[in-house]
Amino acid sequence: MKTIDELTQKAVELQAGGLSTGQIADELNISRETATWLLVHAKKRDVTQAPKDIYIDWSNIGRSSHRQRLIAGALIDMILDCLDKTDECIDVVVGVALSGIPIANLVADELGCEFTTYHPNKQRWEPESKEIKGTISQNFAKVDGKNCVLIDDVVTTGATLSEAVEVLEGVEAKPVAIAVLVDKKGIDDIRGVPLNALLRVTRVDKIE
Repeated sequence: MKTIDELTQKAVELQAGGLSTGQIADELNISRETATWLLVHAKKRDVTQAPKDIYIDWSNIGRSSHRQRLIAGALIDMILDCLDKTDECIDVVVGVALSGIPIANLVADELGCEFTTYHPNKQRWEPESKEIKGTISQNFAKVDGKNCVLIDDVVTTGATLSEAVEVLEGVEAKPVAIAVLVDKKGIDDIRGVPLNALLRVTRVDKIE
C-alpha cells in the first residue's frame, strides 16, 4: 500500500470483515488513533491532516517461514546479548497476538523454552476498556513465577506491551526482556523491562 487511499480501503475492508478498531490497528501496524482516522476519512472524506504515524509493511517476512526463522535468530541474538548483562534465564517465550505469535514460537523452539500467547485488550470483541486487561492463553505454558520474554512485531505507542508486562507481573511472572521487529516510539524499556528492536524508526521532527 503506497497511498492513503489504499490504506483507507484496507482499513474499511478489515472493518467489514468484523475487526475492531484495535484489531485493524494491529493488522496494519498503525496506532489506534490512525486506524480511527482512516475509518472516519473513508466515511466523510475527511480532509484534516492524518495523525503523524508510520505504516510498517513486513509482509515479505510474514509470508515466508524461512525468513521468519532468520528474523527469530536475530531476535534471539539481541535477547541473549541483553540478558548477558543481567544473568537472567528464560523459562517462557510469550508471543503477543496477533503477529508476534509465529515469531515467538520460533524463538521458543530455538531456545528450547516453553511457549505461550498473550491476547491484548484491543483484540477483544467487546468495546475496549482501560479497566479490562488482556489474557494469557490457558492452552500453552503457564507463566506464574517464571522468567518471560515478550515477542511482538511493531511497537507503535507501547500500550499493548505495557499492558502485557502488567498482566504478567500480576500473576507473579517476571518479564526479563522484550524483542520486536520495529520500534516506532524510540524507547529503551517498557515499565522497566528492556526493549530490544531490530529497527528503530525516528521521525526527524521528533529528534531533540
